[in-house]
Amino acid sequence: MELRQLQYALQIATERNFSRAAEKLHIAQPSLSQQLSKLEKEIGVKLFQRNTSSVELTHAGAAFMEQAQKIVDAVELLHQEMTDISQLRGGKVVIGSMPITGSHLLPYVLPVFRRTYPDIEIALLEDSSMNLEKLTANGKTDLSLLSLPLLEPSLAYEVIGEEKIDLAVPPDHPFALKYANHTLEPIQIEELKDESFIVLKKGQGFRKMTLDLCQQAGFEPKVVFESSNMETIQSLVAAGMGITLVPRFISRAPRTDFVPIYLPLAEPVPSRTLVVAYRRGRYLSKAAEAFIDSFKKSMNELND
Repeated sequence: MELRQLQYALQIATERNFSRAAEKLHIAQPSLSQQLSKLEKEIGVKLFQRNTSSVELTHAGAAFMEQAQKIVDAVELLHQEMTDISQLRGGKVVIGSMPITGSHLLPYVLPVFRRTYPDIEIALLEDSSMNLEKLTANGKTDLSLLSLPLLEPSLAYEVIGEEKIDLAVPPDHPFALKYANHTLEPIQIEELKDESFIVLKKGQGFRKMTLDLCQQAGFEPKVVFESSNMETIQSLVAAGMGITLVPRFISRAPRTDFVPIYLPLAEPVPSRTLVVAYRRGRYLSKAAEAFIDSFKKSMNELND
């Protein structure tokens, strides 16, 4: 049994398709099929049930993949540890990030990190929080910028900071007019029960946080529009279509057209906990640890 055969089998299990797996592995499909047949013959069990439209794991295949992943991870761990010993400041870190959150935080982190560790390569992978959890659990990223709570039990994390939540309303909203006249009291979430909400689409962690805050305040928000982009949501709020909640690092960012009014919420001000997550038990390279340290320092400076 060869390491590459384990890697081939794991890729097929991930893709559920031989041609896509072969493409990702940069080998010819017949060669992939040949290696899998050789592996199955050696271990004496069928790993996949194949038909014209799908490739599914057998019961034996599911058990095999669980152990194969551990072996591949162990080899990767050994290689990474030896690389750290020999290169010290060298290496590569694959960072997963939620697009909008990353766009407002990473510009503060990455330039500082690059100046301090010029020999470490950073690769950025952007996706929704739900997909990022899966990618991180599958080892496709070394670290991912996420917010609590995490749904994937195989992930561990380090807290990098708290981010308060603001309310965004149209410029002609009664709250905005009171704010302009300095007569606005801190806003309680329950005061928003009759408002129309614009929220992120399913799969985005901040959508769940918005809905949870409303439910904890005793009401189900009336959602009138959904978008996968927080910038679009803010523009729609500014255009008068509804209100929304916005993480403070995003509400602070300079914008030009269609700018809503950002208002503080009452104490205790809701916040989200931003974390850098990684697969539990996965070896963190010195480069990854350095990135976490740089991120924490940048967040502390932003919160000052």
